[in-house]
Amino acid sequence: MNMDTILELSEAVRQCQVSPVELTRNCLARIEKLNPVLNAYIQVTMEAALEQAQRAEEEIAHGKWRGPLHGIPIGLKDLIDTAGIPTTAASELYKHRIAIQDAPVVRKLNAAGAVLLGKQNLHEFAYGGSSMISCFGEVRNPWDVGRISGGSSGGSASAVAAGLGYGAIGTDTAGSIREPASLCGVVGLKPTYGLVSTQGVIPLSESLDHVGPITRSVADAVVMLQAIAEEPWRDELPTDFEQAWRRDKLNLRVGVPRMYFYDELDEDVGRAVDESLRMFRQAGCEEREIRLEVSTDRTLQAAEAYAFHWEAVTKTPELYQAETVRRILTGANITPEQLEKARGELKKARLEIAKVFEEVDLIVTLTTPIPAPSIEELKKHPEQLRPHELVLLRNTRPFNVWAIPAISVPCGFTRSGLPIGLQIAAARGRDDLLLRAAYAYEQATEWHRRRPGV
Repeated sequence: MNMDTILELSEAVRQCQVSPVELTRNCLARIEKLNPVLNAYIQVTMEAALEQAQRAEEEIAHGKWRGPLHGIPIGLKDLIDTAGIPTTAASELYKHRIAIQDAPVVRKLNAAGAVLLGKQNLHEFAYGGSSMISCFGEVRNPWDVGRISGGSSGGSASAVAAGLGYGAIGTDTAGSIREPASLCGVVGLKPTYGLVSTQGVIPLSESLDHVGPITRSVADAVVMLQAIAEEPWRDELPTDFEQAWRRDKLNLRVGVPRMYFYDELDEDVGRAVDESLRMFRQAGCEEREIRLEVSTDRTLQAAEAYAFHWEAVTKTPELYQAETVRRILTGANITPEQLEKARGELKKARLEIAKVFEEVDLIVTLTTPIPAPSIEELKKHPEQLRPHELVLLRNTRPFNVWAIPAISVPCGFTRSGLPIGLQIAAARGRDDLLLRAAYAYEQATEWHRRRPGV
């Protein structure tokens, strides 16, 4: 039975045609084989995962099916609290920190019957877009292990792409779900701000932090979002994929912000977006060129990150990676007046973007302007790490500022075989429309069906 997505497996699990225990054993075997190469997992909770799988199997056999995540093995970014096991944030500072209770998102996954395989590697404290800065070592891209996986949810994206679990939960402050999803050829969803609780998640910037799924398909992202969304948001999400999403014509107004978002694209990336926009037009969409005002000011993120870390970074800077200390200290001298001004500008930006959606239904860009860079080159020239990260996060960060839902879906490959991602965004609270459009695009292509050769 050739099934490798949650939606494909869930009905077979429900009908007892596929065993959650065997699914879990298969994922654990792949982790054992590939994690030494990819470094996607920090900790594998093998015994607990097998116990959860066995319990799920017994419940389903007795007709107590909880939903499409029941018995499905997934992973968690190691920024999310899980009771009784370390939540490290990929830092020596938290290497032995054990949470006393699960984060709400973990409680919801447990209630849905998901099997939690373990905690996944990331860029230390989520303060970067490469996942090269971690006390556990860099994460590698399964399409080319000499390249970065992206970040900060790099371990989660690498694991999903390589089949070390059928989905993952990541976090996104400036693109940390969508950027690694793009570089690893999978789907990454940043929901509307507040749709998924960030309680129990180690913060980077509370005003910009989001939690969301990384999966192999748009439908799987919806399955995971349905499980972790806060009420009453969940009721707005479609459950019948055939009836809600299969449309001959989308008839949507697609906004294309060529200025800024389409600047200095890699040649292969540029070709991929042109083809993607053509497909939207063929699906009945009206393309409209728009201009978006984008602030590159990072005062708020820097100030909020420093506010969380100042005591530890002052007392024990040696327990952080040196580059993380440097980034944290950029917020040290921000005044209360500057912080208040930044918060006012954030509120204004979120009001202004709402006006854009009076003219369009969607915004479409490339997720990253360039494909995944080489790890060797970035190690050889460490001064280029942050500039490369800022390029990779250029197109994703504004959507965190605007607090609107955005998704990255596979839209092609470079001539050297590296994945390219397309970013689609919708108005605040219109996650349903975003997901319908993303699903329609995905179904018109085969990119999401390609798998790395690891």
